[in-house]
Amino acid sequence: MSYDGLYNKSYFNRLGELSDLAPEVFKAFAQFDKLALSEGKLTKKLKELIAIAIVHTIGCPYCIEVHVKYGKSQDISKEEMSEAILVATALKAGSALAHGVNALNAYDGNGDEDLYKASYFSRLNEFSKLNGDIFSSFVDFDQKSMKEGALSVKERELIAIAIVHTTGCPYCIDVHTKGQSMRMQLNKRFQNLLWSQQI
Repeated sequence: MSYDGLYNKSYFNRLGELSDLAPEVFKAFAQFDKLALSEGKLTKKLKELIAIAIVHTIGCPYCIEVHVKYGKSQDISKEEMSEAILVATALKAGSALAHGVNALNAYDGNGDEDLYKASYFSRLNEFSKLNGDIFSSFVDFDQKSMKEGALSVKERELIAIAIVHTTGCPYCIDVHTKGQSMRMQLNKRFQNLLWSQQI
């Protein structure tokens, strides 16, 4: 049987070679990393929850290994970790869905020069008409991923802000940086769309 491993934990040990190849830059990165994850306005624990969520959106197995182990040392529970991962999952899926409004524009031959406008986001409700059950299922998952549980709503929203900046979705950045009040308005809009579908 052949070896089918794509990533090996021992490969991570080669990271130190970068210190030999580019010592000044590597030292600057190490200092930045240390400061970015140190206690500040956010606790080390919350920063690690954010890091765990981010590394799951980028899919780096080495980063997952490092941040989960460090998170455990910050007393992150398995429940908190799983909730952070599910927030990341909802936001990454939400980013794909939000970008879907651009696909609708392209399909419909929208000749506008601007590829992204806040007003385009209003086309999102078309997905409820095109694929109602799937859209409803996503909205249900998205809403549940942001409800208080082992993590507070505020912690979830801070994780969401980090994730949307990782995905780079301008619609999601707009929604999440405007805070919880905007999210509540969107949830009401989604609920109204779903309710109107059932009539």
